[in-house]
Parts: sequence; structure tokens; C-alpha cells
Amino acid sequence: MKIADILSAERVSLGHTFTSKKKALEELSQLLARGTEGVSAADILASLSAREKLGSTGLGHGVAIPHGRIAGVSDSVGAFMRLKHPLDYEAHDGHPVDLIFGLLVPQGATEAHLKHLAAIAEMFSDESFCKKAREATDDRALFQLIGDYKPA
Repeated sequence: MKIADILSAERVSLGHTFTSKKKALEELSQLLARGTEGVSAADILASLSAREKLGSTGLGHGVAIPHGRIAGVSDSVGAFMRLKHPLDYEAHDGHPVDLIFGLLVPQGATEAHLKHLAAIAEMFSDESFCKKAREATDDRALFQLIGDYKPA
């Protein structure tokens, strides 16, 4: 499974500055809504926020993978943001987050959801990849980096 299959260039963005986790999730919801017909950013935010209430999706090492299930999508949808300044995300290791990959999956998805989450977590556990993601100069370079990623 290639992560680039669930991502588009219009849903990759860098240079954001947020004052709260809620603001970051609001912007991520807007990104996820791009190209996702019939689903509003408000519905996406509600799904991501409900998942966050169960426990932070901050993995540690500056990475978060907010995710949720949502009616109205037939396939998984991803979006990626690199923040200009790390944000307190209540991550398990207590470190602030600057790399955020959002994932939406269909309401009834189970196995596909887990495979996508596992692949994304594997990509962001690769220190070399994260270093390159933090050094990318623009949205296009960041999208290309994700598209070219191959697990070790």
C-alpha cells in the first residue's frame, strides 16, 4: 500500500502556525475536505475530535496521526501538514508536534483503516524520512517526498 494513493498535492501543506491543537485539527479538517465531495470540514472535525477524546493521536517524536471514520467517503483519504512551530499536542512522550498526517476512512472500514494507519506510522517512525520532511522547502517537495517513500 502506497501512502501517496490516499493523498493528493492539494492536501499537503507546510508553514502553518497554530496556537492550539483544536486550531490545527480545524485546518487539517479543511485539508481533508478538499476533494472529498459530500463531506463537510465540520463533519470531519467532529470525527477527528471524537477520536482525540479517546486519547491523543500524538505518537511521539514530533508526529501526530489524527484519524477518524466518516460516512460519505468510499476510500481512505489523507492530508499532511508540517507546522512552522511545534505545537503542544498532548503526545505520549510529552514532546510538541510539527508533523501531522490526518486520515479519514469509510464508516465501515476496519482492515483497510488499520493497514493505512500502520503504513503511516511506519513512515513517520523512519528518522531519515522525518528529517527530510522537516527540511522540505515547499508543498510540492513534501508531496513528492511522501510519494517516493518506500518502507525499508
